[in-house]
Amino acid sequence: MKKSLSRICLPAVLLAAALPAVADVPVANRAITQAEVLAAQQGWCQALLDIGAAHAQGGRAAAKALAEKVIDTAYGYQLGPVLFKPTLTVAPQTFRTTKAGALAYFVGGDPAFPKDEGFALKGWTRCEISNSALFIAGDSASTQGNVSFTGKDGKVTTVDKTWSYVKDDAGRLRIVVHHSSLPNTPR
Repeated sequence: MKKSLSRICLPAVLLAAALPAVADVPVANRAITQAEVLAAQQGWCQALLDIGAAHAQGGRAAAKALAEKVIDTAYGYQLGPVLFKPTLTVAPQTFRTTKAGALAYFVGGDPAFPKDEGFALKGWTRCEISNSALFIAGDSASTQGNVSFTGKDGKVTTVDKTWSYVKDDAGRLRIVVHHSSLPNTPR
């Protein structure tokens, strides 16, 4: 028995000696943590409020400039199409798979999206997230729950929201799925 074990182990020992030490091998760990997901959600809420504040102080141009930075930072349009279905859109422009479509939704003013008035320009004063669940599987994460927006008049609008995230090459979370809709109300 000892003889057969040595035959099995010897090639493994030789193979291990031929491989570089573990410390010498670059590792890309794209595992996502719950804390990263929650921070990304809070960042999204704060960015929405900041875009509205930029609009109040500097008009649509200021809001658009900030919204472009937010979209470039938070969404994965540089990775490919983002599956973005905003709350208040209508056919034929319900889905916003391009950065231009997302920008138009948040700040309006794009003749290619004439029905967009700018969701981020509505003067929201609070944005709160209440997750129903988070699903994290290594390098991707999804959330589902509600986001509540408080308007200047104190009225709260709550939407059903699903986000999915992946990490980019720099290790930053990127939204690749964003589905938002008004809750179904019984008739």
